Amino acid sequence: MRYRDRAQAGRELAAVLGKLSDEGGLPDPIVLALPRGGAAVAAEVARELSAPLDVLVVRKIGAPRHEEFGVGAIAGDDPPLLDRATLAHLGMSEDSLAPVVERERRELRRRERRYRQGRPAPELRGRTVIVVDDGLATGSTARAALRHVRRRGPARTVLAVPVGAPDSLDTLAAEADLVVCPYRPAVFNAVGQWYDDFAQLTDADVLDALRGA
Repeated sequence: MRYRDRAQAGRELAAVLGKLSDEGGLPDPIVLALPRGGAAVAAEVARELSAPLDVLVVRKIGAPRHEEFGVGAIAGDDPPLLDRATLAHLGMSEDSLAPVVERERRELRRRERRYRQGRPAPELRGRTVIVVDDGLATGSTARAALRHVRRRGPARTVLAVPVGAPDSLDTLAAEADLVVCPYRPAVFNAVGQWYDDFAQLTDADVLDALRGA
């Protein structure tokens, strides 16, 4: 199974969530996209549920000189959520990551300003918060996102992705009240391998998704 693009993946995911909503399992929902890739998926979910759509910007923390190798993530103004076992294996300390964390924090705030355009962050207390991304590999950014959401007092947290690594999904079951993922391939290398079109999205694409929803 492969998805044609993020829009199709979003419709498939939305159909599953729509059934849950019809059964009363998603009261008072709000959809939070993890941009950039999650925005196109989340827009379809928000439309299906007739729910408001906003963004939750999360940034991966990469190892110095090896930025694609994630060792943690940050969300909002929360402290960085770091993989301490990986840091120990690499012989790294938290202090050595301080410049990387600060750089990613600046980019996180830039994106929040760009996407929200002056709007305040949405009120999550007492609501069903559905965190949506285009897929789940290691789960580091999703974990940071879910913990950030939990600090804001939602009634229920849901992680929803079209495709994900089974081990990571199982691990994140402890971070959310519900994990929804229609496709869990046994062999999983990267999210992009399950899409025909996995082109990188731009800030403009994110804004279009927000306007469209």
